[in-house]
Formats: sequence, C-alpha cells, structure tokens
Amino acid sequence: MRIKKLYIFIIKQFGLLFFGTFFICQFVLMMQFLWRYVDELIGKGLSLEVMAQFFWYMGLMLMPQAFPLAILLSSLIAFGNLGESSELTAIKAAGISLMQTFRPLIVIVLLISCISYYFQDVIGPKANLSFYQLLVSVKHKSPELEIPEGVFYDGLPGSNIYVQKKDLTTGKLYGIMIYRQTGSYEDQAIILADSGMMQTTEEKKHLVLTLYSGEWFENMRSQDLANSANIPYRRETFSTKRIVLNFDSGLNLADMADVAGDARMKPLTKLLHDIDSIKEHNDSVGYSFYTEAKRYGLRLPMVNAEDSVKIMKQLATDKTTFDSIYERQSPADRQSAVKSALASVQSVKLDIEMKADYARSLHRYYHHHQLEAIKKFTLSLSCLIFFFIGAPLGAIIRKGGLGVPVIVSVLVFIIYYIFDNTGFRMAREGQWTVGFGMTISTWALAPIAAFFTYKANKDSVVFNVDLYKNLAMSMLGLRTKRHIFRKEVIIEDPDYRLDAERLAAINGDILRYHEHHKLLHWPNPIKVFFHAGDDQEIEEINERLEETIENLSYTKDKLILTELNHYPIMATHAHTRPFRKKWMNVVTGLLLPVGAFFYFRMLRFRFRLYKDLRTIRQTSERIIPRAIALGGN
Repeated sequence: MRIKKLYIFIIKQFGLLFFGTFFICQFVLMMQFLWRYVDELIGKGLSLEVMAQFFWYMGLMLMPQAFPLAILLSSLIAFGNLGESSELTAIKAAGISLMQTFRPLIVIVLLISCISYYFQDVIGPKANLSFYQLLVSVKHKSPELEIPEGVFYDGLPGSNIYVQKKDLTTGKLYGIMIYRQTGSYEDQAIILADSGMMQTTEEKKHLVLTLYSGEWFENMRSQDLANSANIPYRRETFSTKRIVLNFDSGLNLADMADVAGDARMKPLTKLLHDIDSIKEHNDSVGYSFYTEAKRYGLRLPMVNAEDSVKIMKQLATDKTTFDSIYERQSPADRQSAVKSALASVQSVKLDIEMKADYARSLHRYYHHHQLEAIKKFTLSLSCLIFFFIGAPLGAIIRKGGLGVPVIVSVLVFIIYYIFDNTGFRMAREGQWTVGFGMTISTWALAPIAAFFTYKANKDSVVFNVDLYKNLAMSMLGLRTKRHIFRKEVIIEDPDYRLDAERLAAINGDILRYHEHHKLLHWPNPIKVFFHAGDDQEIEEINERLEETIENLSYTKDKLILTELNHYPIMATHAHTRPFRKKWMNVVTGLLLPVGAFFYFRMLRFRFRLYKDLRTIRQTSERIIPRAIALGGN
C-alpha cells in the first residue's frame, strides 16, 4: 500500500507538470512553424473559421513533436522538485530505489509513446493532408483589396492600378491610372481618370470600378491584322464609366490530388506499399537510362552509314586510328567534323544531366518515403529516451522550478534537433544510409540517457554545482570568507584566558616560522616537483588556530565575533607543491609549460600565506587584550 500511494503521488507530480509543459511546448512549436507561412496568410482577408482550421490542423501535426520535449521538461522539473524538497531523500531512506520510483512513469511514458505513434500513423497523415490542402488554397486566394497610394498595385488579375491619393473618409480615389492586358503585349489598354469609386459585388466575385472624367486608350489588335505593321487603336473620352474586374475574394479548396502524393500524408501501411512500387519504378527507369547510355557510341557525321561501318571494321582489323583518318581529311572537313562532334557531345551531356536530375528526384522521393516510415518509430522512441534523460537529471541536479530545468531541456533538445535534422537531410540526399540518418539522434542520446540513469541510481554527485564550484576555486586559488555569527543558545562561555594564551602561543610560532621559512624567496623547482613533503608546521598552526576560533565563536561579545571573521582561511599545502600525490607533481614538472604554470601558482600561494600569517598576528593582538579582560571578569 505504501508503494501504491507513492505511485499515485509521483503520477500526480508528473501529470500536472506534463499537461502544463505540453501546452507550452505545443505553443512554442506552433509559433515557430507559423513563421514559415506568415507571408502566405497576411493580407488574404481570411475568416476566423479558416484561421481556426489552419491552427487546428497545425496543432495535430505538431503534437508528436511536442510529446518528447514535454516529457523531458516535466520529468526534469518533477524530480528536481522532489530532490530540492528532500522528498526524494525520504523515499530512498524508506528503502525504495530510484528505479522503483520511475516504474509508474515508465508505464505512462510508454503509453504516451503509443499515442504519439497513433497520431503519426492515423491522425497525422489526415491532418497533414488537410493542412497543406488549406495552405495551397490560401496561396491561390486573391489578396484582400487594399490599394496603396503612389504605387502600382498588381493584386487584380490582368490589371495594374495606380492611385495618386485616397480619401479614407469617403473612399474616393484620385489620379487613377489603369493598365489592362488581355492577350498579348499589343492588346494593352490604358485608362486615365481624374477620380473614381471602387466597390465589390454582393457575391464578392467581381469588382465594380466607377471612373469620372477620364480617357481610354486601347489597341485594336486582331487576328486579321496579325501581319500588319500598323496597329490601329481607339481613344475614348468619358465623363462617367463603369468597369467590371474579376476579383474572387473567396477561399476555394484546392484539389487534394495535388498534395496527396507526399509521404507525410500516408500511414505506415501505405508507405511500405508505395516504397516497393517506387523502388520498382526507379529500377525500371534506371535500367532504361542504362540501355540508352550504352547506345551513345561513335558518331562520324562526315561519312554515311555504309562508310561508317567500313571504318569501324577497318579499325578492328588493322592499326588505323581515328587520328590517321582525321589527318587524311581536308581542312574544311576537319572543321565540320570537330563542330559536329562538339555538338554531339554537348547534346549527350545535356541529356545525361537531365536524366541525372530526374534520377536524383526519384531517389529523393524514394528516400523521403523511407524516412517518414522510420520517423514514426524514432519519434515515438524519443519519448522514452527523453524521460530517462530528464528524470535522472532532475534527481541529480535537485533544482525545481523553471530555471535550471528549462536551460537543461533546451540544451538537450538542441542536441537532439541537430542530430535529427542533420541525419534527415543527409539521408534524404543519399549521402548517408536512411537507417543511419534517421537513427543517429537515437544512438546519440541513448548512451547519455543510460549514463544519467546509472549515475542517478548510484547517487552520483557528477552534477553537484557546489562540488565544481569548490574545485574551480581551489584550482584558481580563490579564497572563501569566514562567516561566524552569534549562537542562538550558549550554554557555557568560552575560557577567554586559555584562548588568549593559545593565540599568544600561535603568534610566537608564526614569528619562529617566519625566521626559518623565507616565504618571499623563490623555492628550488627540483624540491617542489620531485621531493615529497608537506608543511607540517603550518598545518599544526592552522589546526590550533581553528580550534581556538571554534571555542571563541561561543562568545556573546560582539567585538570578538567581529574580529573572528577577520581571520583568513589558510591553504596549508598549496605553497609547497602543486598536488598531494608525488607522481602528479613529477609529471607536472616534466611538462615544462604546465610545470611553469603551477610553479607560479605556488609562488602566489606563498605570498598569500605570508599575508595571511601577518593578518592572523594582527587580529590575535586585537583579540588577546579583550579576551584577557573578559576572562578576568
């Protein structure tokens, strides 16, 4: 019962976050996808119903891509929250391993993977087909009529219209110039008008343009005058004229057959069937190209067919060569032969290039079907892989909220996207095999997921930020400050007189240390890298100092507490050698550039120890009188 309640608790933690992150990821993907087609939608006057259909089909298409990212982010946040609130520690203390905690979520993620496959195989093809049918229809839709000022507007079929000025209040147009073209360049008509009004018909299929005070110039080109050099035209002056222009502002759905051949619009069974058909068709086309290529042979345009056969037999029986035949020709025949051969070669080259482009398009179409068939499985499998990346990372990092988890999720998804997109493109172009290109992202992330799961199950601190922070500070020689605050409960005051005597003794040891150890002198590099030995004396001084500071930290005196924070935290061995292990020092010393770096780093620590010992003496001299005074009381 305990484990069942735990499962319910884990499922609630994960479920709420999954639904929230799923809608966020879906929104981000839809906005990124929308930017690709924003130019096709602007200025088309689409109704809310059409836009709703557009976003609905887009959302159904992108749901399988949102599932892995939502699983990664939600699992990372869920287990990060559990680790940050120490609930994960309590679960482990109860004897429940991390993999047992993962069990209910593994079942849920497997279910989501199946849902992702169902969307890709059943709902996705229909959504893709409806989406691209709607997109093609939107592309072919006439734009919403909005004529700008001072610019030729070509949004009307067969006409260009120029308006010098518009009255936005009355809707009247001034300085109108219209170019109409019906059949050819000679059939153009030019219409000039002082002003006019523009209205659409009730069925929104035509545009009625009422013009005032203008002229109409039109060529009278006809079939009877096709061969005449003089083309008559007519000129008409009018005070009022009405023109009807074609303008269909409605949305007419395109034929589904235009987009139904795309691999994205097919389920898995249809893809497998079409892959065999396409392969058979490509093989037949390739064989026909091969047989035609074998017929490209020697062409002798300066001789007839019978002579050509004789020449070929002669070449086969004796030592006659093409060069000898060419030398026996006249200069005019030679030039004609060269021109004819060059034309023949160019013709063959163009034919081969055209067939090569066609063959590449056939292979690209074939590879696209293979890629879409494999993608249905790899995208579903990525849900499980992303879970085994996000959940262990959350348990290791132990940071909840939307800060660190979002950053880690974005980095992981970028890595996945780079591998997946690169593999898809390389496999589609035939540079990689289809299986390798579509599974490279899986092969790249699966070891990472296994590594994170292993480390989390072993309670590894590989992602402990504080560990790397302390290591970096140690490598760079950065010190940490001492923070001592007044204790909330003090049972017994420290022995001030004894602590004052200890501080005085430490000051004396520091003076003797300065006499024997010249910290400001350059040490011998041989002794630094090739002779082992720690500074036992300074270690003993540091131990006694830390013990005295710990005793005095229980004081109620504010002056002593303030002075205790002035004591530096000493590095007790970095001033003698770079590393504690002898072999590491030897290797470092043999590598001259690395050894030089660590040698100067050691000099820096010697100078820092010199200043620390001076600070300790000065601080102790201020504390000793105060401690003696408090001890006397």
